[in-house]
Amino acid sequence: MRENKITVVIDKPIDKVFEFTTNPQNTHLWIPSISVEVSDEYPPKINTRYKNRGENDNWDEYKVVDIKENEVFILSDLDGDYFVKYTYRKLDDNKTEMEYYEWMTNGELSKPFTESILGNLKKII
Repeated sequence: MRENKITVVIDKPIDKVFEFTTNPQNTHLWIPSISVEVSDEYPPKINTRYKNRGENDNWDEYKVVDIKENEVFILSDLDGDYFVKYTYRKLDDNKTEMEYYEWMTNGELSKPFTESILGNLKKII
């Protein structure tokens, strides 16, 4: 699989969803494979670096390649082979649609996100 797209509707205002999903202190709460995530600055902007790791000691590093508050948040790995894009759409004052889209420019996704991961986000936020 070279790409994966999942959409979830969350019963929270768009600004709350955007802030929660871009804050590295929250990542481990809703993505089971990540035990810790840090960034070199917050709030993020273009070229902000995020690092995360799972159960092993290996850090994966990403950089922000596009960001528009309450609209879009895009990260890529440092090689530019893997990308993840969060797109946010306000449905009403207390409901947000978030699309999670990940893709590879070369190769296949090794651990694509599942609907259950976004289900975790929906429960926790």
